[in-house]
Amino acid sequence: MLHTPPGGADTGTAAAESGPVSIGAVLQALREEFPEVTVSKIRFLEAEGLVEPERSPSGYRKFRTEDIERLSYVLRMQRDHYLPLKVIREHLDALGRGERPPAIPAPTREAPEPGVTPPAPAVRIGRKELLTVAGIDEAELAEWEAYGLVAASADGAYELTEVTVARLVTDLGRFGLEPRHLRAMKAAAERQVDLVEQIVAPLRRHRDPRTRARAESTAQELAGLSVRLHAALVQAALRPRGD
Repeated sequence: MLHTPPGGADTGTAAAESGPVSIGAVLQALREEFPEVTVSKIRFLEAEGLVEPERSPSGYRKFRTEDIERLSYVLRMQRDHYLPLKVIREHLDALGRGERPPAIPAPTREAPEPGVTPPAPAVRIGRKELLTVAGIDEAELAEWEAYGLVAASADGAYELTEVTVARLVTDLGRFGLEPRHLRAMKAAAERQVDLVEQIVAPLRRHRDPRTRARAESTAQELAGLSVRLHAALVQAALRPRGD
């Protein structure tokens, strides 16, 4: 079993208070700090050897408090410092030996406007992780990228929105839909983005910094309403109609 980081490693996520718990309970504990974490992500980190939960006689995973703390540490290092898993594993090994891990440069961020809460840093994953989570191979991912369905950031990492897209493309593929069939959906999404940008562009150019800061929240709200409208229109179109 890999050693758990000792106290003082900033493991603030709520953990189980008594006895081993299921992966569902771990997910609930982690989501207080990491809302985007999934069961697939936890299983991937287990497969990478960053956490080794016990197994019940029937084969179910049982996580201890120190397992949850390790997961919190890994997710925090990815979110706040964008560290690859190899480096995070070295940190955990050093902590397990009672040593100080290598220094981490403090992330540089612009000061937020007064009265504006900055967005939380996004959790990102690497290419290998995306392949595992989506259950696809390199050729499939390359095809998706060629059609513009999924795109990595400049440093090769993927935002969780890209992970969501990958999972949905995988699910649609089980019904025989190929990436070329999804180009229309991609084009429709881009048209929605263009419409949202037309509305928020005046806010971004406003002299008042608070008005400029509201542009992002307005864009997110408009995007959410657009998605809901699209879903409602599809459901309405599929509803059986009388003669």
